[in-house]
Amino acid sequence: MRKLILLTFFAFSVFEFSACCKGGSGGSATLDCYVLHHAKPIPGATVYIKYNVTEFPGTDVSAYNDHVKAGDNTNGLKFEGLHCGDYFLYGVGFDSALGLPVTGGVHVQIKYSDRKKEQSTNVPITE
Repeated sequence: MRKLILLTFFAFSVFEFSACCKGGSGGSATLDCYVLHHAKPIPGATVYIKYNVTEFPGTDVSAYNDHVKAGDNTNGLKFEGLHCGDYFLYGVGFDSALGLPVTGGVHVQIKYSDRKKEQSTNVPITE
């Protein structure tokens, strides 16, 4: 009986640590995003987030799960309450020095070990 209990405990422990992380809201991780165009912060930019993807989902912002808009300062934007998993961040802004709209994005992964932490990432907007 004791072997059965130990085997059951071991099986659940292995499952817990090897379980696939599925991104989305309701977790305890935070993504702190900085929108940059040629290493220059873009005030007033908007960052859209798509859950459970590794590749660019396109420019249709209605396909994204959430968004955050920056104020006039260049502080980071935060997506809070995320689970571990894959995300794609898509930034849209205006480079006032060039007088041009700029867009771009990046894939971000929150690992199981980072699920209760704040993770910083740059969102390069190059176009």
